[in-house]
Amino acid sequence: MSKQNNQVEPASLFRRLAAMVYDGFLLAALWFLATGVLVALNGGNALTPLQGQLILFPTTALLTAGFYTWFWTHGGQTLGMKTWKIRLVTSEGKAITRRQALTRILASIPSIACLGIGYIWVLLDRKRSTWHDHLSHTRVVKIS
Repeated sequence: MSKQNNQVEPASLFRRLAAMVYDGFLLAALWFLATGVLVALNGGNALTPLQGQLILFPTTALLTAGFYTWFWTHGGQTLGMKTWKIRLVTSEGKAITRRQALTRILASIPSIACLGIGYIWVLLDRKRSTWHDHLSHTRVVKIS
């Protein structure tokens, strides 16, 4: 494939998904740790379904958003992205802002919820961008 915009090649769907799998293992570890802390704070007792909805779900959602926001705004790469040699940048190739990171996280929800079509869009889009790339004015690029 020819290189686009400042001689930078967009990351393939495979690399994006592979990085997500790596990051999923890290996130799962964070979620297990958070759950352990919440159970300890609950006197060692399992959380009730209501506690899960009111405490555990928001905690894991905030951890996930914090994980991606921190990594994306501090170098543009999660650990999975570093492994697969891809980076998140603005449409102009610069470092993304916290606002763009949060927009991207929120916009990725419908990308996944619509049977992953927002991700598969990479295969159809001439810029090889996902729905959340477009909405957050970002792109994922391959690096050497």
